[in-house]
Amino acid sequence: MARKTNLHTFSNRYLIKRSISYFGAYKGRVALAVVSMLLLSPISPALAWIGKYVMDDVLIAKDMNMLKLCIISFLGLWVFRALLMIGQAYTMQATGMLVLRDLRNQMFNKIIRLPIPYFAESEVGMLMSRITADVTAVRVCLPSVLMFTRQVFTLIALIGTTVYLDPYLSLWALLIMPAAIYPFIYFGKKIRKYGRRTQAELAGVSVVLEESFSGIKVIKAFANEIREDFKFKKENGSLTRLLVRKILYNEGSSRVMDLVGSCAAASVLWFGGMRVINGDMTPGDLTAFSLCVLQLYEPIKKLNNANNEIQGGLAGAERVFDILDSPSIQVEDEGKTVFDGDLHNLEFHNVSFTYPGCPAPAVNGVDLTIKAGQRVAIVGPSGSGKTTLVNLIPRFYQAQEGVVELNGVPLEDYTLESLRTHLGLVSQDTFLFNVSIAENIAYAQENYEASDVQRAADAAFAHEFIVEMPNGYDTVVGEGGVKISGGQKQRLTIARAIMKNPSLLILDEATSALDTESERVVQKALDNLMQGRTSIVIAHRLSTILTADVIVVMKAGQIMAKGKHAELLDSCPLYNNLYKMQFDDSQFDASECSL
Repeated sequence: MARKTNLHTFSNRYLIKRSISYFGAYKGRVALAVVSMLLLSPISPALAWIGKYVMDDVLIAKDMNMLKLCIISFLGLWVFRALLMIGQAYTMQATGMLVLRDLRNQMFNKIIRLPIPYFAESEVGMLMSRITADVTAVRVCLPSVLMFTRQVFTLIALIGTTVYLDPYLSLWALLIMPAAIYPFIYFGKKIRKYGRRTQAELAGVSVVLEESFSGIKVIKAFANEIREDFKFKKENGSLTRLLVRKILYNEGSSRVMDLVGSCAAASVLWFGGMRVINGDMTPGDLTAFSLCVLQLYEPIKKLNNANNEIQGGLAGAERVFDILDSPSIQVEDEGKTVFDGDLHNLEFHNVSFTYPGCPAPAVNGVDLTIKAGQRVAIVGPSGSGKTTLVNLIPRFYQAQEGVVELNGVPLEDYTLESLRTHLGLVSQDTFLFNVSIAENIAYAQENYEASDVQRAADAAFAHEFIVEMPNGYDTVVGEGGVKISGGQKQRLTIARAIMKNPSLLILDEATSALDTESERVVQKALDNLMQGRTSIVIAHRLSTILTADVIVVMKAGQIMAKGKHAELLDSCPLYNNLYKMQFDDSQFDASECSL
C-alpha cells in the first residue's frame, strides 16, 4: 500500500508552465530545437509531392535523369529529416538532463533547509524519492510539449496537402479523425491517474528500503527477515500492478490510434481506387494522397504519445512542486542579526512548547538564566522535557509561548548560520559521515590544517586509536561510523565539537550509551571540551554533573528546583530520590521519579 501524502493541488496549466520555466536558462538550446521542429514540418508533404511527380510525370515520360534526381531528392529529404530529428532529440534530451540537474539541486536546497518538525513528520525514503524519481518526470515536459507542437504543425501541413490534392477524397480521409480525440481524453486521464499513483508507490518502496537497510541490525536481532521480505514484496507487488495497468493504457491508446488510422487508409483506398478506375483521378494523385494519409496519422499517434508523456510528467511534477511551491512547506525563518560568538547570557522567559498531536506540553512555562562561563546541568526523569528545552536553543524547534533570548536578543532575530556556528552539540545519538576521520573531525571547516585536526583528536582522547587504524586519519569510517566502536564514535564527535570551538556547548546524555571504561575516557574528553566554555549538560548519571555550577531539576516540562548538588539534596525530594536511585538503591521512592 502506498504511503498517503496530502499534496497541494495544482492545475495542469500551472504545472506545465512551471515545468517549462526551468528550460528558460537554456534558451539557445531550446531555440535550436524549435528551428529543427519548424524545418521538419514541411518535409512530409514534400515527400508526398515527389511521389506524385514521379508517378504522373517522370514514369510516364520515362525520363531516367529526372527519376534519378527525384530519388536523390527523396533520399536527401529523408537524410535531412533524420538529421533534424536526431539534432532535436539530442538537444532536448541533453537540455532535459541539465534541467534535471538544476531541479534536483533546487529540491535538495529547499529540503535541507526545512525545519526539523518537517523531517519528524516525513519519511526519509519519500523525500529521497521526490529528488531521485519525481524530478525525472518533470524533464520530459518541454521535450514532449515541443514534440506535441511539432506534430501539430506537421498535421496541419499534411491536411492542407490532402485538401489541395483532392477535397472530396480528403473528406473521407478526415471524416474519421474526430475519433482520434477519444484517446487524448480517456487514456490521458487514466495515464495521469496511474502516473500519480505510481510515483507515490515508488516513494513507498523507497521508504521500505530505507527503513530496512537502516534498521538491519534490529531486523536481524529479532530474526524478522521474513516479515521485512513480505513487507517489501507487498510494496513491490503494488508498484508492479500499477505499472502493468499503466502499460495497458499506454498500449491501448496507441492501438486505438492504429485502428483510427487503418479505417482512414481503408476509406482512401476504396474511394480513391474507385476514382482512379472511373478516370477522375490519376494514379500519381492517389499515390501522393495515400502517402499523405499514411503520414497523416503518424503525427496523430505521436501526439497521443506526447500527451501520455506529458500526463505522466505532470503526475511527477505535482509531487515536486508540492515541496517547492506549497505555501505550507517553508524553509526555516531567521532574522538578520549576526551573532559574533561573544556570549554573555542565555535567558528563557516563560517558555512553553508542545509537540503536534500531544496533549501535554513538553516544556511548560520555563524561566531560566544561564550566564557566560557557567556549567549548567539539567536532570530529571525520562520525558521531563530536558532535550526539548535545549533543542530550542539552536532553533531546531520554535517556542510557541514565551521567548528565548541570547545576549538580550530573541533567538528569532539572529541568522541561523551565525547562531548555529557558535553552538556545539554532542548527543548520545552519534552520527558520522561516510568519509575519512579527518573530514569528520573538521566537518565545521572547509579549509583545515592536519595539525588542528590532530590537536582536536588529542583533546578528545581519540588520537591514540586513530593512528592505529589502517589508514590513520584518512580511514573512512563507513556509513554512520559502522567501522568503529561506540566509544570511538563518541570521541570523534567530541573532537568535531572541539574543532568547531563553540561559544555554547550542549551535551545531551553524551555518555549514557557507553560502558564504564569508555565513559571514563569520554568524560575526560568532555571535560577538555567544556574547559572555559558555557556548557549545558543533560545527564542521567548524576556522577557526571555533581560539580556543575547550577543543577536544574525538571519534571513534566517544568523546572522543579535549581541550585548546587548539596543544596538540592536537602531542598528537592525529586533530586534526592534521583540521587538515591543511583547511589543507594534501597532508599529511594520510585513513585517520585515517574511521570
